[in-house]
Amino acid sequence: MEKPYVIGIDMGGTNTVFGVVDARGHVIARSSIKTQQYPEINGYIDALHEEMMKIIDSVGGIETIRGIGAGVPDGNYYTGNIEFAPNLPWKGVVPFAQLLTDKFGVPASITNDANAAAMGEMTYGAARGMKNFIMITLGTGVGSGIVIDGKVVYGHDGFAGELGHTTAVRHNGRPCGCGKYGCLEAYASATGVARTAKEIISTTTQDTLLRKLDIDNITSKDVYDAAVEGDKVAIEIFNTTGRYLGEKFADFIAFSAPEAIIMFGGLTKAGDFIMKPVREAMEANVLPHWKGKVKLLFSDLKESDAAVLGASALAWEL
Repeated sequence: MEKPYVIGIDMGGTNTVFGVVDARGHVIARSSIKTQQYPEINGYIDALHEEMMKIIDSVGGIETIRGIGAGVPDGNYYTGNIEFAPNLPWKGVVPFAQLLTDKFGVPASITNDANAAAMGEMTYGAARGMKNFIMITLGTGVGSGIVIDGKVVYGHDGFAGELGHTTAVRHNGRPCGCGKYGCLEAYASATGVARTAKEIISTTTQDTLLRKLDIDNITSKDVYDAAVEGDKVAIEIFNTTGRYLGEKFADFIAFSAPEAIIMFGGLTKAGDFIMKPVREAMEANVLPHWKGKVKLLFSDLKESDAAVLGASALAWEL
């Protein structure tokens, strides 16, 4: 029987989104579950199977599925394992590709979630036609996918491109979920924006709309909403976040000379509040060779589609 579809899975630190994808790159059915709701990996796999089978059955059953591709935090393309992911509830090494194969009865392959987003962008989005670019995902964490000469960079062990865990603050930096201190992720993710807001409210007397909120539950969206209202503290939080990103982007440009850096994820919904300070800091710190040369773009794809489509590309190769 012909198998006209594949499954693409985008596992984030908060949500897991998945879809049935056809050979033309159309996501024809999709659904999601909460990643953090399952403290044990077997419970997560069971829930994923239950929800995913609903959309698989809607297109004719598992017999129509050629394979499964998944973009996951700290996913190793070579081994099929999730290895020591700081933003997931399952610690250590998780044989995720094998668990998927065993549960669904079809072959499965995984890669880093940001690499999957890069593959989706290169095939369907803002990076179409580009052979050298960097994808930065700004969500619960900061992920990255590096493409050089048209190929995703995996390195010798499958973990190349952990740019979110390069150091943004050298001394007295914030603790990061990876165990280090001062990582870019601790400052420039949606979680990092919320941490910056909490620090300002806790350590200063500056007047801000954010003081009206429960300090323990402030989100990056709250900061954005306040910025839209003209709140100076909220705007400064985005300026600070953008400065960290732009300074690191200048470093990233120095090692791979990309045509573009493409930002993807929830934090990009802040629009110019984040884009303007990123661009200014990047141009102020980049070497003269690249001033004014590297495009800084937001993803062209729907947030739910880029990584799903990118991950699905893995499955066509199985």
